[in-house]
Amino acid sequence: MEIMARKKKVKRFGAVQAVKELARERMGAPPAEKVVPHKNKKADKHKATLGKLLEEREAE
Repeated sequence: MEIMARKKKVKRFGAVQAVKELARERMGAPPAEKVVPHKNKKADKHKATLGKLLEEREAE
């Protein structure tokens, strides 16, 4: 039994996509997003002990 190939789905025209494509051609791609650290994140209360640091190094 032979399997028939599926038909390609026809994509509808989207004005937004067309405008974005033109902008990318003329101005270039937008810059990559920058990762911004959370402002509300609290720092660790205690520094890691020597024992924990050695365990982490051994695990690697």
